[in-house]
Amino acid sequence: MSLTFHHARPYLSPHKSIVRYASVTKDHAEAQMRRKIPSSTALIAFEAAARHGSFARAAEELSLTEGAISRQIGRLESFLGVPLFERVGNRVRLRPNGERYAAQVRESLERLDRDSQYLMGQPENAASLDIAVTPTFAMRWLIPRMPAFTRAHPNITVHLSQRIEPFVLAGSGFDAAVHFEHPAWAGMRTYPLLQEVLLPVCGPTLIKKGHRTVSLETLPRLHRRQSPDAWQRYAESVGITLTNPAVGARYDLHAMLIEAALAGLGVALVPRLYVEEELEQGRLVAPWPQGEAVSKTFCLVLPEPIGLTTGPVKKFAQWLLAEVGKVGAADVACDTRPRLHE
Repeated sequence: MSLTFHHARPYLSPHKSIVRYASVTKDHAEAQMRRKIPSSTALIAFEAAARHGSFARAAEELSLTEGAISRQIGRLESFLGVPLFERVGNRVRLRPNGERYAAQVRESLERLDRDSQYLMGQPENAASLDIAVTPTFAMRWLIPRMPAFTRAHPNITVHLSQRIEPFVLAGSGFDAAVHFEHPAWAGMRTYPLLQEVLLPVCGPTLIKKGHRTVSLETLPRLHRRQSPDAWQRYAESVGITLTNPAVGARYDLHAMLIEAALAGLGVALVPRLYVEEELEQGRLVAPWPQGEAVSKTFCLVLPEPIGLTTGPVKKFAQWLLAEVGKVGAADVACDTRPRLHE
């Protein structure tokens, strides 16, 4: 008779189970400590006290006692190893490092509150995207086309935030950006979309009836503040002379320039892709040639190639590229190949 021995699993006593659980909990706690993140209670108390400049007012706002606020801030200062307030009798005043930290904590808490509200407001089985975009491009081109995306993907909510200047996409909280090409997109994938070709436009009342051409010298010229030499460059590209091309009112955004032109305030030098509808309707006229040079090229910025993305980001990217394909060839970027910015 042969005997077969099976190796039994070692018996784990309840005591050892508790020890193992305690060990895992301890490891998790140590990992949390390594992150050097104070408690949210202490941060909320500190932010309120810093904003009010008073422990008493912070306590009133948070429905706590003044002693509780003082203890939370004391724990925070002990955790950081840095005093945040100066205490003079019954009064408190933020130290310089406390002022800086208060601004950073306030920004973090506001973002956490905003993100939490976004999540709570999402329907079940829904998804959302956070896209950074230049303001005029959003108002004049992207938003008017967004209903088509919503009809095709009703379960995806797209949040748009304006970003005038390029930024570092990684760690920004944005899923993608629609912006102009720039070295700031290093390490990102960019997909060229549309190009800015500048065109002088004005309201029809600015030009006398029967006059098909009129000299730009005789009309008030409007400027975009960030491009003070745009009129000079335009004049050189089309071969005309402008005396003192920098004279005229200045505006921060192309959207403001367009509204000023519609109001009859002067001639605005703006990207043609923003005013196609107004030109077709006759609300704006353009009896002058368009600029020869491309001012900027807009692109879709993604952290990885479209083929490697999934879900909402991929659907938005594919939809956006398809919408660009419907635009007139003159406004589409000359080279539409995706690029890896190094």
